[in-house]
Amino acid sequence: MANLIPWEPFREMLDIGNIFDRFFGRNLVPRRLGMGLFGDGIRYPAIEVYDRKDHLVVKAELPGIDKKDLKVSLDGDILSIKGETKKEQEIKEKDYYYSERAYGSFYRTLPLPMGVQKDKTKASYKDGILTIELPKNEEAKSKETDIEVE
Repeated sequence: MANLIPWEPFREMLDIGNIFDRFFGRNLVPRRLGMGLFGDGIRYPAIEVYDRKDHLVVKAELPGIDKKDLKVSLDGDILSIKGETKKEQEIKEKDYYYSERAYGSFYRTLPLPMGVQKDKTKASYKDGILTIELPKNEEAKSKETDIEVE
């Protein structure tokens, strides 16, 4: 009896995309910023969010982006990071051997897990890392609540 191999139709479609890429010598399916054919995959920019006692910290990897090309905003409990990666100089396509770098605009939104003090939020950008410190509001700081048992 032959071994049964599960059929993965989406995998086959990605394989077809790779065949086209090799045939035409370029990427027809945009994958560099994580925009896969069937879902987002890796998102750009890569973000981490962690909790400190009295504030949240959001860090985003944004290498090669000028600080003036970044915009950070907070609308309710939604944090937004917008920016643009620009080419340093114009290079004609025929002069390329290989390129995995991506250029253009990006936009990332992130729902915050708790309420923050908007007026005390700070953002800094150094060595390609955007760091946003969001002080928790008083309600969010008190995690433990006593509940009377009847």
